Amino acid sequence: MLFGILFALTAGALVGMQNVFNTKVNEQTGNWTTTTLVLGLGFAASFGIGLIVEGKGMFTSLPGMQTWFWFSGLIGVGVVTCMVQGVKLLGPTYAVAIVMTSELGFALLFDSLGWLGLQKVPFTLHQLIGVLVIVGGIFVFKLGGGRESEKENSVRKREALN
Repeated sequence: MLFGILFALTAGALVGMQNVFNTKVNEQTGNWTTTTLVLGLGFAASFGIGLIVEGKGMFTSLPGMQTWFWFSGLIGVGVVTCMVQGVKLLGPTYAVAIVMTSELGFALLFDSLGWLGLQKVPFTLHQLIGVLVIVGGIFVFKLGGGRESEKENSVRKREALN
C-alpha cells in the first residue's frame, strides 16, 4: 500500500508540473500544437522506454485486449486540451482542484455502477461526504482570497505588456 501511495503522490506532483508546462507552451503556440507536442513526446518516450524495458513483449497482450480500450489516447487529447484551457482561464490551483474533484466524482460513479469494466463497489455515505468536503474546500479556497489574487495577476499582466 505504501508504494501505491508514493506512486499516487508522485503522479500528482508530475501532473501539476505538466499542467504548468503545458500552459506555458500554449502561451507561445496554440492548443493543437501544445497537445501534439505533449502527446507526441509522451508517445516517443513511452514507446522507447517500453522497448528497452519490455522489448517485443510489450505487444503480446494487445490482441487479447478489448478494442475500445485502445482509444484512451484520444481521451488524452481532451484531457490536455481542456486542462490547458482551464489552467489558462482559472489558474493552476483552482483548475487542478476542480479537475481532481471531477475525477474523484466520476471515479466514484464508475466504481459504484461498475462501468467501463470495473468491479462494482458499493456506494457509501462516507464516499459522498468525502466528495462534498472536497467540493466545499474548493469553495473555501476560491472565496477565501482568490479574487484578490486574480486582480493582482491582472495588474501584473498589464504592467508586463507596457
